[in-house]
Amino acid sequence: MSESTAKGNDLARGERLQIMVDSEELAALEDFRFNNRMPSRAAAVRELLRRGLAATGYRLDEKRGSSSEYGVTRGYDVNGADEGAG
Repeated sequence: MSESTAKGNDLARGERLQIMVDSEELAALEDFRFNNRMPSRAAAVRELLRRGLAATGYRLDEKRGSSSEYGVTRGYDVNGADEGAG
């Protein structure tokens, strides 16, 4: 699946994940988002996912920046080596 911006540029993120949350979960998400000055709900969900994965020992990409850069994982192989590492 490939998505594009209103200007026709390709988006780096091609997968869509939809979830249902109850009103308390949504309120907690919104509180987290505003307290951390996140640009969108999606960015807040990605940051919470990043933190949850880090808490369980997954290696994560530490790069941070604009909303579009709030990705969760970098190139990772099952043997624990970074892709492109020599």
